[in-house]
Amino acid sequence: MAQVPAPTDPRGAARWWIYQRERFPIVGHGALIAAFSFCAVAYSARLRGPAAAPAGGVGESTATGFPAPVTLIVAFVSCMLFFLQLRIADEFKDFEEDLAHRPYRPVQRGLVSLRELAMVFLAAGAVQFVLGLVYEPRLLVLLLVVWFYLALMGREFYAGGWLRARPVLYMLSHMLIMPLIDLYATAAEWSPHQPLPPSGLSWFLAASYGNGLVIELGRKIRTPADEEAGVSTYSALWGRRRAVGAWLTAMAGAMGAALLAAARIGTLVPVAVVLIAVAIAATIVAVRFLRSERPGSGRAIERMAGIWTIILYLALGGLPLLIR
Repeated sequence: MAQVPAPTDPRGAARWWIYQRERFPIVGHGALIAAFSFCAVAYSARLRGPAAAPAGGVGESTATGFPAPVTLIVAFVSCMLFFLQLRIADEFKDFEEDLAHRPYRPVQRGLVSLRELAMVFLAAGAVQFVLGLVYEPRLLVLLLVVWFYLALMGREFYAGGWLRARPVLYMLSHMLIMPLIDLYATAAEWSPHQPLPPSGLSWFLAASYGNGLVIELGRKIRTPADEEAGVSTYSALWGRRRAVGAWLTAMAGAMGAALLAAARIGTLVPVAVVLIAVAIAATIVAVRFLRSERPGSGRAIERMAGIWTIILYLALGGLPLLIR
């Protein structure tokens, strides 16, 4: 259950450290986003083939096939800032609901203000714009596409009431931001060399969409003791069994798309072995959760969602480098 922190928050720069710890943990998010962005770059390079990049070109892979460091940095920093912007957009979108039901959150208790977060959002956008402009101006087109979709999400597509009454459509529409961000990350690799994405990238983007659903479902599945009044969770909406079933179904969908993506680069068998093993582990976690009434046991589902996502991305992006 949520607890209201004691009113001892610092008023200086340290409050931002508290904000990130509670709402955007840099280490945890950074590991996931590093895997996300690395895989996007590495998969795109493998999909295009070893001879696709012209000698001396921007973002050219090294002789070993490892993506160029500058490409990885651009992809990682841009993606990290995209996810930060998503968090900030949620702070604005959910402010009134959080004030009513989750007053312990940093913005609601006055640790940081929405105005300050807006400045952080704009600063992040400025960094993304400069990175794209200096690295590869064609990236700016995709940057505007992601920003536009993010803006629509912030306004709940101007159909908030209608979507909230249909939670499945709400989730499916909002998770489309994941393949858009992933497309941007892959573009850090392919856009310096060709105007359009490489053929076959769609399956990788579909796997990214599936992973987004796995993360979203996994973080909103709880035991009855952990449910909060006014807080929407899939376990409260559908019941634990159906919610866990939806989570495993999303995982199966992500795995199917990932296997088709792996087949495009000749790594189907090793990726299948890795993902089947993790899927079995996830199923065990799910069964144990359904048999438990212990408060906090839902965190195992959330942790497993993160583990699944990191391993899937590394399987698609990292295994080809080891097999090469």
